Order: sequence, then structure tokens, then C-alpha cells
Amino acid sequence: MSTLEQYIKEKYNDPYWFVEFVNEIHNQQRVQDVVSKKEYLNGSHAILKRQSYKYNGKEFHPRKIVLQYAKTLLNFQKAYLLQYPVTLTGDKKVIEEFSKVNKKAKFDRTNIKLLDKVLKYGMCAEYLYIDNGVIKSKILDPSEFYPLYDHEQNLIAVVEAYIVDGISYYTVFTDKTVEKYSDAGGQMKLRERYASLSGLPIIYHNDNEMDETQGKSELDDWISILDGLEDLLSKYMDATYKFIDPLFIVSGQTLKGQNIDSSVVGKGINLDDGADAKFVNSQLDYKSFETIYKTLLQSLLDVSSTPAVSMNKTDISNLSEVSIKLLFQLSTIKAGRNEQFMREGLEQKFNKIRRLLEGYRNISFTDDEFDSLDLVFTYATPSNDKEIIDNMKTLREMGAISLEGILEDSPFTTDVQYELNRIKSEGKGIVQVDNINDDSLSYDNKKDEGLAV
Repeated sequence: MSTLEQYIKEKYNDPYWFVEFVNEIHNQQRVQDVVSKKEYLNGSHAILKRQSYKYNGKEFHPRKIVLQYAKTLLNFQKAYLLQYPVTLTGDKKVIEEFSKVNKKAKFDRTNIKLLDKVLKYGMCAEYLYIDNGVIKSKILDPSEFYPLYDHEQNLIAVVEAYIVDGISYYTVFTDKTVEKYSDAGGQMKLRERYASLSGLPIIYHNDNEMDETQGKSELDDWISILDGLEDLLSKYMDATYKFIDPLFIVSGQTLKGQNIDSSVVGKGINLDDGADAKFVNSQLDYKSFETIYKTLLQSLLDVSSTPAVSMNKTDISNLSEVSIKLLFQLSTIKAGRNEQFMREGLEQKFNKIRRLLEGYRNISFTDDEFDSLDLVFTYATPSNDKEIIDNMKTLREMGAISLEGILEDSPFTTDVQYELNRIKSEGKGIVQVDNINDDSLSYDNKKDEGLAV
């Protein structure tokens, strides 16, 4: 009896156990949290719940200013880590096969979607399968999938559940099978059953202090600050419109026969001796508003590890490479944390791709060949290209860097293999700089060091 079968027998003892599992409180709480995050990103903010009230005897509709800073911050984190495709390095044979799979399945785009969902909702899942001989993947929506862990926090099943036109659909992923159920016709039945070629789906999630099997949305750290910004800005706008209409006050007696009405603005009146007339309005303390707003905004940038310069909050010019790195230091640290859970998920994906290639495409690798496979993430940190080129030139003249190393570090190179082949085809396989021969660094003689794609 498998671990899953034993778990179901002990806890549910029901062939349709997944229905009860999906409806458990902890699962529904997580899904409701995901739905609330989706609504927030769609524009449903707390500021929109402000109620109208009476002012000067009339109904006043307060300002409800929505700031979609959350989307901007999420886009920044996503682009900072994955704006440039992940580079694969390792054995030539492994890289060639994995690059073919990556290109056909468009995994670079999939990686961006996965990171996007983890940042927004804390976790997501990806299932690999073969369609007409092509390896593809399906991303499971965080509001529709439910991972099942045993008491040792090992993933033993994943249930995907959703409702369309009043009909409930369930897909149960196990290590061996994929089963599809629905209650169409009023009765729950098994509709389809397939062999699971790649095993269980891959779960991507970031760090969560309360649960190691689930992630935590980045929005949880930002929403309270964004609510404060929206509330402050909306109320200050209300105050501006209220106080821009001053009160007209007359002290003493006006001349006989004059009436003062609400249209007095722009008109003149005659006053008796010793009388006075003036406009009186409240003074807005804009300095306090400016201080609080800037403090909240800076707190938002600090908490989200976003450099102020990327949000056009700071003017810079003529910065050195070191200064640029210092400005983006927090962003780099944050990207490093995001890289860890993405790397963990992608390493699981590589194992499943190997399983599919060896089991169903007759393409096999030795353990040493496969273990050479590695990932290189290139962060989208602004750089002083001229300074980088000058430094590489100096290293080259010292004999401290290879031609391939220069191409890998060059800000103008996107495909190292392609550039090496072009250099070779142009008859420049032998490149000499200060009597240093690069023939030994040509592509054909670098097989042992692997290939970057």
C-alpha cells in the first residue's frame, strides 16, 4: 500500500476523499487569501469603501484615490531577476538536449509566469507532460490547486478543483496517475485516467515563517503602507476642496439696503464707518502632509527592496559601477532570495525532463553528465558598460581572462556559443592580444568546460 493510499484510508476512507480535502478549513482559508489578493491587484482597495457624508448641509462624496504601486513593485522584482533568460551551463550533450526542450516548450516565458504568481500569491504549481512527443508544462492556478503533504511534509498528491457552469471538476495528481472527476449529471464519477509520466507537479513557494510547505505573498508586507498612502492622499484632496471655498465675514454695519448672498465673490459692497469685511479660510499644513507621504513612500520602497532611483524618486548622473551596485544592493539581495526558490523548482523540473527524455525519447545521460547541468541567473542591474569593457580589456592584456570569459561577461553578448562560432567562421579562431594565443580557447577545445546557452 502506497503512502497516499494509507493516508486516505486512515483519514478519509472515501473514494472521493478529495472533495472533503478541498473543503477543509485551512485549504479554503488559503484560497480565499489568494482570491483577495487577486481582487486587490484588480483594483479593489480599502479606500474605495469610504462612505459619503453630509457637509454644509449637502452630501459630500469623498475622494477615493487608488495607487497601483503594488503592480509596479511586482513588475520590478520580476524583471530584475528574469528580464534576461536563465542560462544553462554544463556538459555539451546535456545542454543541447535541454535547450531544445526549453525552446519548444517556451520555458523562459513559463519561468516568468511562475515567478509572477509566487510573488503575488506565495506559491504556485507546474505539471510537466508530453503532448505529441513535445514536452510541455501546465501552470496550476494558486486558487485552484491544493497540495497534500504527509506528517513528514512530503508531497504525496495535488488536487486541482474548480467549478464551471455549476459543475465541479477535480483532477487528482499522484506520483503514478492523473485522474479526472466531475459531478456532471449530479453524481461524482471518474471520467478520465492517465499515467503520470513526470510524477507529481512541482510546487514553487517562497519563505513563510509559519509554514514550510506554503509561501507568503509579497503584498502582505505592502498593503498596509499602500492603504496609508491612499488614505492620506484622498483625505488631503478632500481638505483642499473644502478649504478652497473660504467664508466671507463682515464686521460692523453695512450700508442700508445691501444684501450679502453666496455670490458675493467678485462683487463689491459698501460698508459703514468702522465696519470691516474679509475672507477667512483654514490653513492647510502641506509640510506635514509632505513629510508623512514621503516617509510612507520611502518605507514602501525599503520594505519591497526597491531602489528609489528605479521609481524616479532620485536624480543621479555619472555613477561608477560600484555606486550603481550600491544603489541596487537591496534589490540584488532580494533577487538572490527569489532565485533560491526558483532554482529549487527548476532543478526539480530538470529531473523530470531527464525522466521524460530517458523514458519516452530514448535520450539518456550519465550521472556525471547530468550533474554538470547548472543555472546562471543574470540580474537586470544597470551597468556602466564602458567601465566593464575597459576592465575586461585590462584583464585580457594581463592574460587573466579567456576569450570565452570575455564573451560571457560582455554586456553586448546574448549567446556565447553563437559568438564563438562566428569568430571561428570568420577565420579568427586564433586571436592574439599581446602575444597571447587564443587557439586553445576555441569552442572545439572547450568541450570539457561545458557550454553556456
